[in-house]
Amino acid sequence: MEKQHRNVLVLSACQATLQTGGVTLVMITGLSGLALAPNPAFATVPLTGYVLGSAMSTVPASMLMKANGRRAGFQTGTGIGVVGAALCALAIYLANFWLLCFGMMVMGCYTAFGKYYRFAAADVAQPSFRAKAISLTLAGGIVGGFVAPEMAKRTKDLFVDHVFLGSYLSLMVVCLVAALLLVYLDIPQLSEKDRKEGGRPIREIMRQPVFIVAALAGALSYGIMNLFMTSTPLAMRAHDHHFNSAAFVLEWHVVGMYGPSFFTGSLIQKFGVLKVIIAGIALLVGAVLCGLAGTGVINFWLALFILGVGWNFMYVGGSALLTECHTPAERAKTQAANDLMVFCTMAVSSMSSGMLLTMSGWHAVNYGTIPFLLLALGFTLWLMWLRRNGNSGVAPVVEATRQA
Repeated sequence: MEKQHRNVLVLSACQATLQTGGVTLVMITGLSGLALAPNPAFATVPLTGYVLGSAMSTVPASMLMKANGRRAGFQTGTGIGVVGAALCALAIYLANFWLLCFGMMVMGCYTAFGKYYRFAAADVAQPSFRAKAISLTLAGGIVGGFVAPEMAKRTKDLFVDHVFLGSYLSLMVVCLVAALLLVYLDIPQLSEKDRKEGGRPIREIMRQPVFIVAALAGALSYGIMNLFMTSTPLAMRAHDHHFNSAAFVLEWHVVGMYGPSFFTGSLIQKFGVLKVIIAGIALLVGAVLCGLAGTGVINFWLALFILGVGWNFMYVGGSALLTECHTPAERAKTQAANDLMVFCTMAVSSMSSGMLLTMSGWHAVNYGTIPFLLLALGFTLWLMWLRRNGNSGVAPVVEATRQA
């Protein structure tokens, strides 16, 4: 087996553990927060803490991996995940809302490391395989769609007097599994020259049209998806749907998020990355329409499944597009800037979801996404127009590096 394929297999398995943890946290933390929060409007604050922890850690995580290599960085992340899960479990045992918020911030640090799995797969992939490497790595997340809901259901009542304590403890095991898998990762470190050189200033990199569209596709797709995903368990509870129904909806949402990854890379190769991103925007509009059509289980299921597919097209497309706009020496800070934008957008959407839902209802959550979808569409069409007129959207120094 070629090294690039073996690395994708390992990283895809790690993505499965990351998404198992992520979906479990989304399923249980909003409800845990609701039980412990001093005000129902604060129910999603622990999830906001989770995203803030990711946002604060994404730049240090990338710099650490630039200095010490991908495997060392990822294993550091899994150790942080074990600590975070233990803190969340302790918060449930003590019924301490603010400790839960802190524990979720630590879990966010773990996630910040794991979000680089997709870029690690692209690091050593041939240019023709790069989009597929990103897509297939993310495909491992589909495992989380099946494992996480079942794990949450089977562990939430393990301790009768402390609902969800068992679920948080189970996440410690998930992080340890990831640490074992990473032993088989084989990605060489950057050369000493690339580790020492910084390349262009980050502002110059971020001014490239390709970076702008890639970052918007990643940040807005994740922000919109997170807005829906964090509010859905609460919205379904408000409309008297059972916890198991919410688990079913989120299970199929994750299938929608990661199932298409088996062919998204091929679609990018065949139709072009910008057309795939536009298709993702169209699907997110369809998800909003399904959400506005009613509040039955079927409406939540269809909206969240279509939302997942749309997210996949935009996120994989944005990640593939990002690899076009930097040199090897600029890789760490470019990826860090991109993911920082993603996590900051997620932080806003996490905080907004609980407030929008509590104050204005489920329809307000849906309507709130429309301006951002129009923004993403406008910039993507702009880059498409530039390329049709002979402007690739990247600086000459990057094109020279790619041709070398």
